[in-house]
Amino acid sequence: MQKKKIVFILNPISGVANKAGIPHVIDTVLDKEKFEYSIVKTERAGHASELARAAAADGADIVVAVGGDGTVNEVARAICDTDTALGIVPCGSGNGLARHLMLPLSVKGAIELLNTCEIHDLDYGCINGMPFFCTCGMGFDAFISMKFAHAGKRGPITYVENVLREGLKYKPETYTIEDETGTREYKAFLISIANASQYGNDAYIAPQASMRDGLMDVIIMEPFDVLEAAQVSLDMFNKTLDKNSKIKTFRSKHIHVHRSQPGVIHYDGDPIMADADLDIIIREKGIKVVVNPFADKKKRRPTKMQSVFSEILSTVHDARVEVLDAVKETGEAVAADISAQTKKVQKISRQIQEKLNF
Repeated sequence: MQKKKIVFILNPISGVANKAGIPHVIDTVLDKEKFEYSIVKTERAGHASELARAAAADGADIVVAVGGDGTVNEVARAICDTDTALGIVPCGSGNGLARHLMLPLSVKGAIELLNTCEIHDLDYGCINGMPFFCTCGMGFDAFISMKFAHAGKRGPITYVENVLREGLKYKPETYTIEDETGTREYKAFLISIANASQYGNDAYIAPQASMRDGLMDVIIMEPFDVLEAAQVSLDMFNKTLDKNSKIKTFRSKHIHVHRSQPGVIHYDGDPIMADADLDIIIREKGIKVVVNPFADKKKRRPTKMQSVFSEILSTVHDARVEVLDAVKETGEAVAADISAQTKKVQKISRQIQEKLNF
């Protein structure tokens, strides 16, 4: 049997883990009866795409992204619509695509999975011609992606700090969305278009999304107050966001979005400035991916991020109910509500900074 050719593209500085020992794990765990392999390292932004494109042109059967979400996306974008499959050894903090596909999050486990060589044709999306695999979007999540990219440091705490600080000031926008069924107008905090179910860290923006159905899940998050944000966030981590009253969803193969002016968008968390008009389409079965054949039998334990958010936001949700009950009793609606919201936001910020000690 002819061996398959597999190329590992390792980003030494991405993600949160030290990668010095990964070449040894590859050499030890990879099935050399099935594969002949090589390892190449990235040297700059965009280099992973160059290396992946060259590997595909050279006939690689599988190109494996070893790094965070940025590395995975660079590699995936380079091998769309080719006969080369994407493999993932997740080493980031979010690992959105790996988590959606229920891939092992340990290096050893991810390489053991490659030995199964279970390859499926999956969907990917394009926004104004730029491929994405998990989500793209506009509004608040794109705004935060831009803030996060320029924050100077990475990780969940930086992301949470930006969400808490900027969420109080962000103004919703008006969007016109056209799809196969007609045209609708929404005032929205954000619009997310999901090919996969989550952003990363098990934050499920589209709990029912599939990379196999030939459809995008479109999520419209309507404006909400800061205490309602607690329930929205809790639902996101509990995979129940689609049941929240502030969320409108539908599925489509192709949508056109018009907003009042150009602004920031993101595709898989990468922020860029874009025109007022956006065209988003699904590419059915456009990328080959090494998947987990045992995923249906596996349940992932909650991440520390998910557990802490659930604990804090459950408390805040209960506090909101108490505040609303008190407002009804006293009739001092405006003063009580504003005072309580301010105190709870301060409390959330302190608790998250104390507990999310990654």
